[in-house]
Amino acid sequence: MYTLWRLKTNEELEEAINNENIVRYIKYKLLGWLVHVERMTNERVAKTIYKRKPYATRPKGRPRVRWEDDVRNDLRKMGVTNWKQRTQERKQWKKIIEQAKTHKEL
Repeated sequence: MYTLWRLKTNEELEEAINNENIVRYIKYKLLGWLVHVERMTNERVAKTIYKRKPYATRPKGRPRVRWEDDVRNDLRKMGVTNWKQRTQERKQWKKIIEQAKTHKEL
C-alpha cells in the first residue's frame, strides 16, 4: 500500500523553508491567512466562523489565546496600526508581510 504522506526529517523541513527561522515563517504565514480571511465576502464559511461570537459562557480560569489574538500581538510588536484597513490595500500589506519575515521580535 502506498502512503501519500510521511514524516519529514529536519533537514527536509529546513530545505522546504529555505533555512528560515521556523517561528517567523509560521507567523508570516498566519499574517497571510489573516488578510485572506479579512478580504473574503461575509457569506464564506471561513469568514463566518472567524467573525462569530460564541453565545455560551467560557470556563473559569485564564482564557485561551485565539490565533487572532496572537496575530494582533505580532502586529503590535511590528508597530502596525490600522491593520484592518491595510488588509484591503494589497501593496501595503505585502510590505508588512515582507517586514514580518525578518522582524527580530517575532
